[in-house]
Amino acid sequence: MSTLKSLRRLALLAVLSLCGAVHAQTVVDLSPEQKGRLRAPRDEAAIAAISKDFKFVKPGVLTVAIHPGAPPTGTYATDAKTIVGFDPDFILLIADALGLKLDLQPIAWADWPLGLTSGKYDAVISNVGVTEQRKEKFDFSTYRLGLHGFYVKTGSKITSIKEPKDIAGLRLISASGTNQERIALEWNRLNIAAGLKPAELQYYDDETARTLALVSGRADVNFNPNAPQAYQAARDGQIRLVGTVNAGWPNKSDVAITTRKGSGLADAVTQAANGLIKSGQYAQVLDRWKLAEEALPRSETNPPGLPKF
Repeated sequence: MSTLKSLRRLALLAVLSLCGAVHAQTVVDLSPEQKGRLRAPRDEAAIAAISKDFKFVKPGVLTVAIHPGAPPTGTYATDAKTIVGFDPDFILLIADALGLKLDLQPIAWADWPLGLTSGKYDAVISNVGVTEQRKEKFDFSTYRLGLHGFYVKTGSKITSIKEPKDIAGLRLISASGTNQERIALEWNRLNIAAGLKPAELQYYDDETARTLALVSGRADVNFNPNAPQAYQAARDGQIRLVGTVNAGWPNKSDVAITTRKGSGLADAVTQAANGLIKSGQYAQVLDRWKLAEEALPRSETNPPGLPKF
């Protein structure tokens, strides 16, 4: 509980900082009312795809864990308790399509695997990327392009990061247990093998601490999901993009709604997602949260993901 309270306090600080937004095109609605939120009709084909053996945590309710880390994917509204963003909007449409009510449960990101496997939640929507290792325990229904960004403070001499040698010797911020950390560790391994210095990996508890470390000069690069950093860069101009890499480097890996392995829910979620893509509501929600560049042409169940290094 203390972790969630801390998350809410940090989220409120982040929300208050939005008052400095100057570009109309980057402004999103962070009010708790969410008057522009879309709703979806029932998708009978998706409902029929739910396994008869699947038992919801609460009958008639889709219970979903989410880490309200940063806009525009998921954060706390200006009341510091309502969760808003693209992920909450999209999973609401999924619940609508499946004929269910939605119960969002805020969690610390690192807690989702145990909570899901123990049956505490029906699903997780929290910027979880598809990996071959995770597929051993979980099923995935993709819904966004997996894209990580390398960001530096404005004025940094670093202009481009495209390949392993570009991070040699840098102080690089990552996040423990994530795709981006695995990529950074593999790039370090390749650099050491090539006689180059590895990057010094740094870890912080939240986006606010990462940004402070970056702009204060304690770190050179922040390597984490692109969407929250792009939003922040456009909002206050303190950081800028110098490169991106797919979350499945050297292959492709998308972001997915995550369910228990073999539970019988993933195919229904994928069916519902594809119905929303076909209807245009998926694109509408992406546009609402300024994430059109992360659109997928279709949702897939358990596609290839980040390989085991």
